[in-house]
Amino acid sequence: QVQLVESGGGLVQAGGSLRLSCAASGSTFAMGWYRQAPGKQRELVAVITSGGRTKYADSVKGRFTISRDNAKNTVYLQMNSLKPEDTAVYYCNVGDLTSSGRYYPYDHWGQGTQVTVSS
Repeated sequence: QVQLVESGGGLVQAGGSLRLSCAASGSTFAMGWYRQAPGKQRELVAVITSGGRTKYADSVKGRFTISRDNAKNTVYLQMNSLKPEDTAVYYCNVGDLTSSGRYYPYDHWGQGTQVTVSS
């Protein structure tokens, strides 16, 4: 059973930055971040494999950077140039990123961390 513990959310003004962290127990899978805003479906933000291959949602390309420390089984999401529309609960996840770029999330989720961007 993979356990995921997230940290790093908070309140920031538009244009600011935040860094999220997610520590996983015993995971060698791809790790990623989803987010869910009120009244909206959960959406993929970014994922990274243990080999460093990444995938980003178009809405965050150029602003967010996902990275990973395999020795610590920890994934990070550096979020820059934040916008009010980035406001959501961010969830850590593990899954499979195929060679064709399709991500299949497993049913292992963190508790979520709130990110609020004020205008």
